[in-house]
Amino acid sequence: MKPFAEIHAMAAARKGGDAVLQSLLPKVPSAKQLAQKGDDRFLAMMCKAINQAGFNWTVIENKWPQFEEAFHGFDVQRLAFKPPEAWEAYVQDTRVVRNWSKIKALMENASFVHFTAQEHGSFARFIAEWPCSDQIGLMAYLKKHGSRLGGNTGFWFLRYVGKDCFTTTHDTIQAVKWAGYETHDHPTSKRDLTQVQLAFNTWHEETNLPYTHLSRIAAYSSGENYPVAGIKEQMSKFKAGSA
Repeated sequence: MKPFAEIHAMAAARKGGDAVLQSLLPKVPSAKQLAQKGDDRFLAMMCKAINQAGFNWTVIENKWPQFEEAFHGFDVQRLAFKPPEAWEAYVQDTRVVRNWSKIKALMENASFVHFTAQEHGSFARFIAEWPCSDQIGLMAYLKKHGSRLGGNTGFWFLRYVGKDCFTTTHDTIQAVKWAGYETHDHPTSKRDLTQVQLAFNTWHEETNLPYTHLSRIAAYSSGENYPVAGIKEQMSKFKAGSA
């Protein structure tokens, strides 16, 4: 297997040097900091990731203040015990995407967050304490117990809330494959995802870098070489939207 140092060197060369590459890596909250977040933010980011799936992300971003208003700031207690008819009324609410399957997913995830928090002290603590070395285990749990949190939606939810994690974007996976790990271009099977997890666990042991940084560096090392200014603009929007 090729060492991560080679991937890092390729990414730095493509972005104009190591200093520029470092400027493209976001601050990653510690597990302690993540555990102190309100559970409402976790429910909110579930909703955002679900609504962005198969939809124009910019539209969701622009409507997000209205989502926050319509769903009471994603107050978990309030939403978990909202009566069915109140949820059905959202189908007529222009502040949100009037898609019943997405509204129903939020209804079900409000209960998921509420009952998980009862068991673990908070949903934030549950996410924060799950080891990064078993991210695919966490993904499987979210898919099984949450609503519409499988696949890329689950990955983006974790990235939005600040969990130290990798994503399976095309460029990232090309770097994983280049390094010698056997996986498909779009890893979905347990075998493929295990290979991806193995790559990131190995790279983390080699470098002691956060998984989020490893993922971004890997993505910057292959595929289309997007301009630095555009990446920083997107990072700024991402940070504002997931606060």
